[in-house]
Amino acid sequence: MEFLDLLWLGQPMWMWASFVALVVVLLTLDLGVLHRNQREIGVAESLALSAGYIGLGLGFGGWVWWYMGQTAGINYITGFVIEKSLAMDNVFVIAMIFSYFSIPRLYQHRVLFWGIIGVIVLRAIMIGLGAAVVSSFSWVLYIFAAFLIFTGVKMWLMADKTYDVGEAPVLRWMRARFRITDELHGERFWVRQHDLATGRLSWFMTPLFLALVMIEVVDLVFAVDSVPAIFAITTDPFIVYTSNIFAILAARPLFRAGGDGRPLPLPQVCAGGIAGVHRFEDLHRRRAGYRQDPASGFAGHHFRHSRRRNRLFAVAHTRPAGGV
Repeated sequence: MEFLDLLWLGQPMWMWASFVALVVVLLTLDLGVLHRNQREIGVAESLALSAGYIGLGLGFGGWVWWYMGQTAGINYITGFVIEKSLAMDNVFVIAMIFSYFSIPRLYQHRVLFWGIIGVIVLRAIMIGLGAAVVSSFSWVLYIFAAFLIFTGVKMWLMADKTYDVGEAPVLRWMRARFRITDELHGERFWVRQHDLATGRLSWFMTPLFLALVMIEVVDLVFAVDSVPAIFAITTDPFIVYTSNIFAILAARPLFRAGGDGRPLPLPQVCAGGIAGVHRFEDLHRRRAGYRQDPASGFAGHHFRHSRRRNRLFAVAHTRPAGGV
């Protein structure tokens, strides 16, 4: 068992293995026990589930503080709060995706669950690669900063434009290359049915699978935006990854907390809250004597961009639902 003490991305293997095991237990409890039977999830249950994940995330932060020290603990809590705020963007876009594909609430938890699995894998790859690149080439932080400025300016210019799920390049690409059913088939992602073009039985994607793919793509896009913001706090991959995952786990249940398949009406809350988070980050750096890295000085552009982005998604969510 000596390999458990080997360092991987700056921390012992047993720490990584323990965190992954904890997440697996939580997801197994979520889908295998609490939601084993397919059913609609109410507002109270959604809020309770989110509160439970927040409590677990903060409790994990307490352990980080106790085991890794005060600086690591503060960095974790800061990263958790920032990612939790930014993750609300995902909630609004998920609402738009479910509305566009007319996904009933009965099947939404299944899509969100498998979406979390994809997030865990994709975030691990992105954060691992990012940490490796930053440790070898510190000047990459300047690229992160430039990217945040670019996305902020772009969203500022596009603030009054609405977002149309049906015009997403990934969705157009999939429709052009794969067989897709016109209607849902229960909770199934794929079905076999007769292809009118060939007269043979073929596998078809369902709108439920398209919704899952779109959610994964959206999270990937937001990760490119939000992960550099956490790297502005700390370059420790363990802190970045664990705070990311717990924040996302806590944010996803809020999608169902608005009732009738809508998220809570939080665009205005997030707009002010994200700016407050940035102020908290700045105070944390000043008190801790944290040396500012090249990218962190531009973090404000990122948070102002997120405020604009929340307004954009709030406007877009009012558009009528489309279809497959």
